[in-house]
Amino acid sequence: MKNPIILAVDDDPQVIRAVSRDLRKRYRDEYRIVATDSAREALESLQEMKNQGLEVALFVSDQRMPEMLGVDFLEKAKKLYPKAKRVLLTAYSDTDAAIQAINEVQLDYYLMKPWDPPEEKMYPVLDDHLEEWQSQYIPEFSGIRVIGYQFSPKSHRLKDFLAGNLFPYRWYDVETAEQARELMTSNKLEEKNLPVIFFEDGSFIENPDIPEVASRLGLNPRASADMYDVIIIGAGPAGLAAAVYGASEGLKTLLVERRAPGGQAGTSSRIENYLGFPKGLSGSDLARRAITQATRLGTEVLTPSEVIEIKLKDQYKIVVLKDGSELTTKSIVITTGVDYRKLDTAGVDNFTGAGIYYGAATTEANACKDQDVYVVGGGNSAGQAAMYLSQFARRVFILIRREDLTSTMSAYLIDQINGTENIEVMPHSEVIEAHGSDRLECLTIKTGDQSWKVGAAALFVFIGARPYTDWMNGLSRQDEKGFLLTGRDLALDKEFKKNWKLQREPFLLETSTPGIFAAGDVRSGAMNRVASAVGEGAMSISFVHRYLEEV
Repeated sequence: MKNPIILAVDDDPQVIRAVSRDLRKRYRDEYRIVATDSAREALESLQEMKNQGLEVALFVSDQRMPEMLGVDFLEKAKKLYPKAKRVLLTAYSDTDAAIQAINEVQLDYYLMKPWDPPEEKMYPVLDDHLEEWQSQYIPEFSGIRVIGYQFSPKSHRLKDFLAGNLFPYRWYDVETAEQARELMTSNKLEEKNLPVIFFEDGSFIENPDIPEVASRLGLNPRASADMYDVIIIGAGPAGLAAAVYGASEGLKTLLVERRAPGGQAGTSSRIENYLGFPKGLSGSDLARRAITQATRLGTEVLTPSEVIEIKLKDQYKIVVLKDGSELTTKSIVITTGVDYRKLDTAGVDNFTGAGIYYGAATTEANACKDQDVYVVGGGNSAGQAAMYLSQFARRVFILIRREDLTSTMSAYLIDQINGTENIEVMPHSEVIEAHGSDRLECLTIKTGDQSWKVGAAALFVFIGARPYTDWMNGLSRQDEKGFLLTGRDLALDKEFKKNWKLQREPFLLETSTPGIFAAGDVRSGAMNRVASAVGEGAMSISFVHRYLEEV
């Protein structure tokens, strides 16, 4: 956290040097000393400081300045930093004005010039005021800040993007946060342009789109090489493992991710059955560790960037991105995972991102504090989300169509849920309608033959998954649900032999297109476990090596 600021203003160069010297001598270890001879420059700097999330503890201003009087400067400064202490430097002839200012601009004190020695005439006064300020000081977050409406789909997407890409940020709801209103007023921002993201340097973007934010944050928008040995599409556990092993084994490796590293596992609040972590770890922590490892070993990461097509040219594969750019590679590992299935229920589409969320949406948990929330689904992801939400919500209801959770959820999670007082499992239940105005307000729930309305702060949906393969346009053979067929499973596909022209059989994780491999949840027959996805990702690189020996 950056030190709070003491700002000194005096138009006389000799005086401001003396003020700055004495302030630094006493306070430089605890405070940042900023000195200027221009009141107008000081006011401009204050706005930048406010946008950067910096705090001002004390103003020291001369009274007689050509640009404006000291009391006028302090009055303007007070609007940006109302809690800062205000001290006026005056000559004997200006004492009447200083006394008057005590009432008019709530001046805290006035110092007579000269103040020598400062140990007697300056420091005791300032010490008292700074001590009083420190007693009420709560450090302001100085990183990325986002202002928006809590139940705005665009605000949700922005928060989700920042959290998924491991950028710390502070969220300000414009309807409840005083800091939001202060920043909007001082920067002349209008509500119609929300959300607004403030960066650490104080600059901001109104109503931003994700690629614009990604560019400002330094995420890699462009590939650096003309040719890669392997391009990995999707940065879930399988893709991250493939990236680590590909780079560590000397392959020119590129990892492309359309949203954020970690995939669905990255949104999990707690993974407790992953080998080597007896206390569990969050999905975001796993993603952070893995992406750090992959990049350290030499993997190039392209995110956010979406692949829309793969074209074949001789022995090479051309990966086409959404922005129109094309990447050339010798081999591909597809690890795009799955998307949550949409809840086909009346009203749900109206409130998606505004109270209804697919997946854990941990960024929205705090908004559920002391309220009732609902989780639809009986798998591990639903259970982990319910446990996380129980720390915030008054009550968490898990809606399942089955009798109980035993056939769909791990035993350790069931035990945790049963031991959590504010979680209730509702068997044979489903949501049949969502209601609200500009956000979700209540749900109609059906249990057996009975239905009723309940108030709901949020609904989190975990109703199974579908493979993210639509973009492939049938390039590689898929099963009836859209998962990619690989290895021995291809032998059962009637159309496979028509397109497979090599003398050898496909490698274990190879698709019906030679040199294109699949690993993790996107693959037909996958186990849907983080550990198995990591194993398949690592294994895919061994098959990439064998393929590259052929071409």
